[in-house]
Amino acid sequence: MIAPMYYTLTPDCYKVSFQYHPMLVKCVKRIPSARYHADGNYWEVSSYHQQYLKLMEQWAKSHRFVTSVLWLQDDEKVCTYEPLPMPVLNVPHNLLIEPYEFQKEGIAYAVEHKRCIMGDEQGLGKTVEAIGVLTVTQALPALVICPASLKVNWQRELRKFGGLNAIILNDDNRRTWQRFFEMKRQDGKMFADVAIVNYESLKKFFVAKIRREGKFTLKSVDFDPRKDIFRSIIIDESHKCKNVQTQQSKFVQGIAAGKEYILALTGTPVVNNNEDLIQQLRILGRLEDFGGYSKFMARYCAGLNKSSHVKELNYYLRKYCFFRRQKKDVLTQLPAKTRSYLVTEIDNKKEYKDAERDIINYLRKYQDADDDKIQRTIRGAIMVKMGILKQISARGKVEGAKEIIHNIIDGGQKLIVFCFLKEVVQALKQEFRQAVTVTGDDNTQQKQHAVDKFQTDEKCKLIILNYRSGGTGLTLTAASNVLFVEFPWTSADCVQAEDRAHRNGQKNAVNCVYLLGDGTIDEYMYNLIQTKKEIADGVTGTEDETEEKKVKTAQDMVFDAAMELFGTKK
Repeated sequence: MIAPMYYTLTPDCYKVSFQYHPMLVKCVKRIPSARYHADGNYWEVSSYHQQYLKLMEQWAKSHRFVTSVLWLQDDEKVCTYEPLPMPVLNVPHNLLIEPYEFQKEGIAYAVEHKRCIMGDEQGLGKTVEAIGVLTVTQALPALVICPASLKVNWQRELRKFGGLNAIILNDDNRRTWQRFFEMKRQDGKMFADVAIVNYESLKKFFVAKIRREGKFTLKSVDFDPRKDIFRSIIIDESHKCKNVQTQQSKFVQGIAAGKEYILALTGTPVVNNNEDLIQQLRILGRLEDFGGYSKFMARYCAGLNKSSHVKELNYYLRKYCFFRRQKKDVLTQLPAKTRSYLVTEIDNKKEYKDAERDIINYLRKYQDADDDKIQRTIRGAIMVKMGILKQISARGKVEGAKEIIHNIIDGGQKLIVFCFLKEVVQALKQEFRQAVTVTGDDNTQQKQHAVDKFQTDEKCKLIILNYRSGGTGLTLTAASNVLFVEFPWTSADCVQAEDRAHRNGQKNAVNCVYLLGDGTIDEYMYNLIQTKKEIADGVTGTEDETEEKKVKTAQDMVFDAAMELFGTKK
């Protein structure tokens, strides 16, 4: 049964609607501006393409696909899903540093929407924005859920940027951590503002009981009532919660339920397809904004790729609970190169402490020696022992490095990684088999092939370099992210390595991140090579103008470092 076709002129386009017929669909698709709106069951066609519509009218009527064509008019505009403007922050941010304007906008958005995904590209400061929400709203106490490798870093940055005291939940405070929030100081404030826990420990700290009958659901979990202490939740790397089937995602959902502010931080909210968003939206209490699970699946997860109506979904995400800026969007606000650091726990602490104790004992034994020959021997031995400390720290950071690398390249960005130890390079290469390498074991031809592939192949996201073999001479401008798992002793060598990306041909701001082992020699050496420069400036994006501390030789520097670090320890 054939029916009329309707051409409705609106202030910005024509709306074309008709009873489904495959030939009509095929015809309208040939109009250059035609775009289907499933929410209204019509096709949008530019008002400049009226002639195409007249030709379609003649063709459809002559082939009897329609009974007639009715030309109508409507004063209501058609939604074109244009990007929505970001709000302006009109209240003091109360941070201890001055954020960029785009970071203030991110804070304003989260304050306004309360439960949202903060999806800025890696290196743009999602952490600062989340802390800014806490300092603006004072929605405390807060709970930060993050990967284990980032707990110490969160603790430091909460203090550095927000002046907030944070405790890391561990076995020592498992039964008593709530007292930090119950007890008051003389000024009436809590002893702690924020608690930090890693995903793997959620069950230990927040689950009282799991009932084993039947299928595991959220109703199977009895939560520890202490979870209700928190007013706000920050979920770092929230894409880890994308799988609704895992206990981990259920725990996060239960802990977050009812909280005033829920901030999900991720540069990769969609890893596979649109289904990845469902559990994250459920945790935020936002799935109903999209009509609930069934409607979301039918509307946005159709087809072989399970990703449909992408532009429409992006529009409504931004309207309700999501923002994202890429470096290219805010390039005018960023310096050409920024330097930051991440502190991670090492997973071989005992081995490190044993080696550290060995240096302390050695210094205690020989520190009063005055013979020049003995002094030279001691300095050589100390340099070897300090090198061993660096190596132990490097091995202990591998798991943390893997997590950071995944977060960057899984989001579609390229990354340059600098290491030194062969076993560190091999461990990373085993995890990231598609990566290319430039090391001392590669000949000139192999090195050039690796560089060419990284520079020209969009699928090649990762290059791993030994900083002695690849720290100079190479051009790697295809990436604007640089990660140092290990780094040289001097600032000049670090800058040389950073400038593999920061050179002619680079179109983005370069973000250099140094991975430091918590409580290790890394932190001392990083501070040493950044003398006369506030680290916080680098972390938040101030242009780096590092002045290198003057030292006679590398051996002198290492010896002085050992004396400063360990010479007074007993």
